[in-house]
Amino acid sequence: MFSSGREVVVPQPSDAAPAVHLLVERRETLAVAESLTGGLLAATIVEVAGVSTVFRGGLVVYATDLKASLAGVDERLLATRGAVDPDVAVALAEGVRRVCRADWGVATTGVAGPDPQDGKPVGLVYVAVAGPAGQRVDELRLDGGRAAVRAGAVSHALESLVALLRSPTANSSGS
Repeated sequence: MFSSGREVVVPQPSDAAPAVHLLVERRETLAVAESLTGGLLAATIVEVAGVSTVFRGGLVVYATDLKASLAGVDERLLATRGAVDPDVAVALAEGVRRVCRADWGVATTGVAGPDPQDGKPVGLVYVAVAGPAGQRVDELRLDGGRAAVRAGAVSHALESLVALLRSPTANSSGS
C-alpha cells in the first residue's frame, strides 16, 4: 500500500451499524445518491452484516449531467445553482428514493478538493436525507484533504439518517 505520509480517514462499518439496525427494526429500505463521496457511503453501509434486507442500492452521480438523467434533478436547478447546493442535495435524495423504490434516500454533494468548484470552497458539503416523515438537509464546512472531507460527509450522512429515524415524526409515520 502506498502512503503519502498523510493520515487517511476511512469510515468504519460501525459508523453505519446504527442506521442499518434501525432500518431492519422498522422494516424500511434505504438508497443513496452520491456525488463527492463517489460510492464511499454505499461501501460503508454494505460492510454491515444483514444490510441486504434494507439496502436497495445507489447512484454514483459524480458528473452533473448524471444528476439530472439518473436521479431526476431538475436541469434548470443544476444550471442556475450548480451541483453543490442544498436544493440539489434534497432532489438527489428524493430522486434516489424514487428510482430505487426505497423508503429513505440519502444524498451527498459538495467539493472535496483540492480546488474550489464553480466558486464553491473546498469542504463545502450538503447532505440530505428524505423519507416518509420528510426531509433534512445540512450544510457542512469540513476541514482537511479529500479523504477527510469525503469521510466527514459519509459520517454526517449516517448520523443524519439515524437522527431522522429516531425522530418522533418518523416513528409516527406508520410506514
